[in-house]
Amino acid sequence: MGQTTEKVVGQTSYSDCLHIALATINRADFLVSWNFKHIVNVQRIRGYNSINIKNGYRQIEIRSPREFEKYEDD
Repeated sequence: MGQTTEKVVGQTSYSDCLHIALATINRADFLVSWNFKHIVNVQRIRGYNSINIKNGYRQIEIRSPREFEKYEDD
């Protein structure tokens, strides 16, 4: 997923890139992760989505699990 040529993440983040690529090609509505270093990171999300668009895929929504928490008062 462009990890070497696009410089979104380094070589050690291959499994993170694979996770994002699989969610992208399977058209997941959201990718939810606690990985704030390599996945749920605004700079990297922009990079992943840039690569997706360049390759004809739609942008992917990457979020923290906290964004899906439901509270009693809601």
